[in-house]
Amino acid sequence: MNNPQVIDVLVIGAGPSGTAVAIDLVRRGLDVRIVDRSPHAFDGSRAKGVQPRTLEVLEDLGALNDVLTGGSVYPKLGIHVGPLAVPWKMFSHKEATPDVPYANTWLIPQFRTDRALHARLSAIGSEIEFGTELTELTQDEDTVVAKVAGPDGRQEIVARYAVGADGGSSTVRKQLGIGFVGTTDESDRMLIVDASVTGLARNRWHMWPGRGGRFIGACPLPDSDMFQWMIRLTPDEEPPTEKDDILRRIHDHTHNRRIQLRDIRWTSVFRPNIRLAENYGRGRVFLAGDAAHVHTPAGAQGLNTGIQDGYNLGWKLGQVLAGADPALLDTYEAERQPIAAGVLGLSTDKWGGIAKLDPSSMKRGKDEQQLTLTYYGGPLAPSDGMRTGTLRVGDRAPDARLLGADGAETRLFDVLRGPDFTALAYGPGAARELEQLAWAPAGAQLKRLTVGPAATHGLTFSDPGNTLRRAYGLTGDTLLLIRPDGYIGHIATRDFLSTTQTAVQAMTPQARSRTMPQQSHPSPGSGATA
Repeated sequence: MNNPQVIDVLVIGAGPSGTAVAIDLVRRGLDVRIVDRSPHAFDGSRAKGVQPRTLEVLEDLGALNDVLTGGSVYPKLGIHVGPLAVPWKMFSHKEATPDVPYANTWLIPQFRTDRALHARLSAIGSEIEFGTELTELTQDEDTVVAKVAGPDGRQEIVARYAVGADGGSSTVRKQLGIGFVGTTDESDRMLIVDASVTGLARNRWHMWPGRGGRFIGACPLPDSDMFQWMIRLTPDEEPPTEKDDILRRIHDHTHNRRIQLRDIRWTSVFRPNIRLAENYGRGRVFLAGDAAHVHTPAGAQGLNTGIQDGYNLGWKLGQVLAGADPALLDTYEAERQPIAAGVLGLSTDKWGGIAKLDPSSMKRGKDEQQLTLTYYGGPLAPSDGMRTGTLRVGDRAPDARLLGADGAETRLFDVLRGPDFTALAYGPGAARELEQLAWAPAGAQLKRLTVGPAATHGLTFSDPGNTLRRAYGLTGDTLLLIRPDGYIGHIATRDFLSTTQTAVQAMTPQARSRTMPQQSHPSPGSGATA
């Protein structure tokens, strides 16, 4: 416990948001530890919907293949009314397009998503310290000191920053004294059961509505014989805990005695918490995921919002640790808290609609997919900035299909992949200015990409199918700066160099000269192509 080594970042909590931020930090070459009080990885199906935007994030982080292997598209709903089962299309199945490579919400039990992220973290050289619980957290101007208790006894971890991703009952949030504003409805409870099932078709998400908004649902979990059962309890009902009692409850409601439960893997009683942290951090400690916001399960938003918290925070911590202005970290709350507030409203409305058996509440569309979420108008995306025909600063950067100088087709996302920034110059005027753009040697590096004329430095592509031109709304010379988290950091349709250099200053350590840096190299585990 005397003079422990100071690490860069301590992550507390190894769920999806904590592991996502840990992956992003480790691939930047930072010294990271991640601890979790649970003795092992989570075993339940709880958050089972991964949205298209999150699939893009998982691809960049290197965890997508395992997620795609372990899941499927959602089946249609089968709404049981007496002896009839009425099919209902909850999701409109969409085909992938050049700008949206993953067009559909992906059905996968949370334990598989967690393990995909854990496997990726292990592959890039970092292991989760399970069974390690935070007991005390203090900080000063330079460091955070965490006292933890684990398999090897008590120890002290000293870090330059810490991230609390330790769930809705977050110890980190409580240690910081940050309020968690909202409501918990103790009378509205749902029993969640993961069970192996026979006697029920697996091509439907079954729903048996009942009086007073009470219902039972059963969603088939891919690549298994399990269903996730959702049993909405009456206000004074004691949740059944034994298999026979749970099965009796299902039979009494569904009147289908062909249904049998062979094995129960996981159960939980859910209460609709609707809460938002008053602040997303204090000093050198930040909150992410359920530690910062909790939602109803309607619309599959919580896990997705949490992963994107980590994705937003990771590059900013990396930049500040490399010498950028610490004020960059203030933009984490400014960008992510309004997103969570909007998601809280969306999921709450959906949950209320389900209770009233409102069919529109069972529909899922672009609002849930999180592709249109934007930071426009925030501190890094001023509303008075330039724009293209389809994009504003702060919007998601779409994918596109381009041709390289060798004639091979590539996705823009393949070029963007990794922990760096990308500057994309469209047209000869923007390309000439891009070559003069100064970039700091420390922190995330810059990939220079031109579409059109060949460039002296960086990568040159063409857009014969106009997929980039259409998705990005390009009508003339344009210089775009794309942040490491895949959002537009700046758009210049004139004054390319001066306006871009100004935008860069808020996000990078300041370059001491206008010398041209060497082409960036992939960070460990980044999978970068340039």
